[in-house]
Amino acid sequence: MNYKIREAQSPEAEILSDLAFRSKAYWGYSTEFMALCRDELTYTAEQIQGDRFCFFVAARENSILGFYAIEWRSPDAAELEGIFVEPWCIGQGVGRALIEHAKNEAREFGASTLLVQSDPNAEGFYLAAGGHPIGQRESDSIPGRYLPILSISLQT
Repeated sequence: MNYKIREAQSPEAEILSDLAFRSKAYWGYSTEFMALCRDELTYTAEQIQGDRFCFFVAARENSILGFYAIEWRSPDAAELEGIFVEPWCIGQGVGRALIEHAKNEAREFGASTLLVQSDPNAEGFYLAAGGHPIGQRESDSIPGRYLPILSISLQT
């Protein structure tokens, strides 16, 4: 599959939000569950152009196949806000390319650790990317639902 990873542009906020929603729905969650996640999966132009997050997309011509966002937590730690891939691209290496790009970006920023709050269905993906379970965190969207937290060392 031929694509390029580049910085996201603020006018792409709605496209990224819709992609995140489709990607999350891939796991077969109910309509009610997905409605509760809508706010958490919505990204704004301000977030994309601001300093708190760093957004990158995997793009082919005029199509975005996937994206990720990193939140800078401290001078030496970053947290993956999310990786989302078009459902038809899942299993084709786009997610793997995005996580490797995210690790390199965080490393270049100076982070020694990349934290990940994972959807339970994606935990195996993050384990394969070098993640180690370090705990759980309550979901921002679903009270009482706890999500795995993983740490990916960026030490070379």
